[in-house]
Amino acid sequence: MINVAPAIVVLGQNSVTVARKIITVLPGATLYGLAGRTSGVDVSFTNFGETLRELFVQGTPLIGICAAGILIRTLAPILSDKRQEPPLLAVAEDGSAVVPLLGGLAGVNDLARRIAEVLDVKPAITTTGDLRLGTTLLFPPPGYHLANPDDAKKFISDLLAGAQVKLEGIAPWLSNSKLPIDPKGDLTIQVTEHLVTPTANCLVYHPATIAIAISEIIDDPVALVQQLVAAAKLEKASVAGIFAPITAAADPAIHAVASALGVPARFFTPNQLETLLSQGYSPAQAAAIAATGTSVLSSLSPHVAIAIASQPIDPNTIGQPRGRLAIIGTGPGGSQWMSPEVKEILKSATDLVGYKTYLDLVGSLADGKQRHESDNREEESRAKMALDLAASGRYVAVVSSGDPGIYAMATAVFEVCDRYAKPEWESIDIHVAPGISAMQAAAAAIGAPLGHDFCVISLSDILKPWSAIAQRITAAAEADFVIAFYNPVSKERTWQLAEARNILLQHRTPDTPVVLARNLGRPGQTVKAIALDELAPATADMRTIILVGSTKTRTIKRRDGSIWVYTPRRYTE
Repeated sequence: MINVAPAIVVLGQNSVTVARKIITVLPGATLYGLAGRTSGVDVSFTNFGETLRELFVQGTPLIGICAAGILIRTLAPILSDKRQEPPLLAVAEDGSAVVPLLGGLAGVNDLARRIAEVLDVKPAITTTGDLRLGTTLLFPPPGYHLANPDDAKKFISDLLAGAQVKLEGIAPWLSNSKLPIDPKGDLTIQVTEHLVTPTANCLVYHPATIAIAISEIIDDPVALVQQLVAAAKLEKASVAGIFAPITAAADPAIHAVASALGVPARFFTPNQLETLLSQGYSPAQAAAIAATGTSVLSSLSPHVAIAIASQPIDPNTIGQPRGRLAIIGTGPGGSQWMSPEVKEILKSATDLVGYKTYLDLVGSLADGKQRHESDNREEESRAKMALDLAASGRYVAVVSSGDPGIYAMATAVFEVCDRYAKPEWESIDIHVAPGISAMQAAAAAIGAPLGHDFCVISLSDILKPWSAIAQRITAAAEADFVIAFYNPVSKERTWQLAEARNILLQHRTPDTPVVLARNLGRPGQTVKAIALDELAPATADMRTIILVGSTKTRTIKRRDGSIWVYTPRRYTE
């Protein structure tokens, strides 16, 4: 099973449609596009060779929607050990051909089949063993782990030379293949979740049939679980997942064990465990049985239980993951101002929650996501919706423009958590991902007006009284701060900006520089400097950020007529 998300590399816009189709079966894949020839991609690159070789060396599976020859010539100088090569495939620009090139030991044929299926074509697989045996012994399907891959090369050679093999254990992918299975075969394939010592004539596969359940916080959880697994003579490679009641989803012990074993952690709601608990099973036993459908094998610890399923289990279809809620800032405008962290969150999230205008700014990163749009003033209901979605196991991104912690949704989410404190929200992993704020973008567009002490004030009196706003403007003006004004004017609020100017004129000269920045990073962006006495409601709207200089703020007029505004770092008496 390929655990690293692939990179899909395209050289022209015609290939983007095929790439997006492939991504539907490869969640988490990143689309790389040649700068100047592609748009709507995740990452733009300028040097094809350097980009391809860097990804290959990092072990990233590569899907080039281009001629096979250019991929071969580009990577040929760095090819060395086929056991270390990631999958490499060439896909025709129109999606008519899927050709696996490298990475036979890393699952390239399986990847080719998945891509070919979504493109409705037949993959061009040429591997002899794969074709003649009807399966790839070196690369078992999800749910099985090959314990001794170093023995596989000779083993496969012997099979192709006419040897027969006996199958011990249950594995439909083997019994339904073209393998020459014979109970008296000289070669053996063993399928077991127990500890065994492989030999040269025996391939051992460990099926992902073991469920480990944890119900309470325990001391040294990793050591305890490893001890229980060893005592039961089980192979840790057969552990499919760590399971627990949803009330324990925030327990770091559970996630520590899952991380140590390299498996997911999944959780059950009270309703899903109710019947088993009513039958007298402990919470850990109930979770283990719910995960496997079988009785508990081992329950040596009161809070840890182990059960084994009759067939491999897919933990991603059992229970739910720990819900995740990311509150992100996209920056004030286009995608070039989104941080890499925010882009990664948007790629991984299942649901996007936010004001429609802000969701639209996400562009192609919103493709394939559930969008939950609401009016810009419905912040509390939006936060509740996001929390409820996350509590159900979704990965939710609450989208704000600018920075989410500055007059935006981060505060709204935490206010709702504090005010309502629903028990199911306790299990959610909440994370705030910062963005470039509008005031930073405005300052950068015209120089450095925030180069010394500054403060930020919202002129909206919807959530706080005007008396408090006026008091803060007065205090900031008396302290000689540069002031950034958010929410300066709306259709319902026009007089507040004029009042703010009048307060400032009691402490600033009429020619104090004021920066008006509108539609930052979006079509129609304007950034200009005016004098304080020219500031009026008609000069701004809700898409405008206003920066009012201190008594030390200066302007530099340039020959082309433009103006720089900056505030010196040093104050001289």
